[in-house]
Amino acid sequence: MQINNKLQKYIEKNIFPEYSKNEPAHNIDHIKYVINRSFKFADTVPNINYSMVYTIAAYHDIGHHIDSKRHEIISGEIMSKDENLKKFFSEEELKIIKEAIEDHRASSDHEPRSIYGKIVSTADRNNTVEACLKRSYTYGKKLEPNLTDDELFERAYKALNMKFGENGYAKFFFKDEEYENFLKEIRTLLADKKKFIDTQKTYINKLKNSSNNIIK
Repeated sequence: MQINNKLQKYIEKNIFPEYSKNEPAHNIDHIKYVINRSFKFADTVPNINYSMVYTIAAYHDIGHHIDSKRHEIISGEIMSKDENLKKFFSEEELKIIKEAIEDHRASSDHEPRSIYGKIVSTADRNNTVEACLKRSYTYGKKLEPNLTDDELFERAYKALNMKFGENGYAKFFFKDEEYENFLKEIRTLLADKKKFIDTQKTYINKLKNSSNNIIK
């Protein structure tokens, strides 16, 4: 795996700090998770450009704090306006990077236009129930801060059913045992609404009581 060292330093110094503007579900920890997962899937693809994979994952949620509902488009625009990236990529490579960022969203109405889009889209999915339930709560709280916890649990249940239920819209383009196990677990939980809410409540109470509480 080879990533341009100057590119990596530029992104770590100038792009990573931007994620402090996002809510907890899309912060720098999430970005690093997606980068690592992206590399895992990239390893299965011949002749892949790891610098492109890294850049797509690093920029894919950078515009989330501006407009969560259009963040994939905004993130692509932010990347495409970054003149520094022209030092590292050709125009065609930058076009592929922009399209991959635009295509990463699970609820997109079309499949990613390149293997790079499929990599980051797949890497962007949760692979543990605990992480999924925490993210759905913190994201819901950011969007609708006036909701009570009970209302946020109800919101999360509906949203995750739509995303990960038997006919859910979340797509996965690489075979991955971790994700397949997660999908079985989350679907089992979704089949019992009370158990789902009780489980999420337990995780959120633990998160609120932790020393590094990120829920405001």
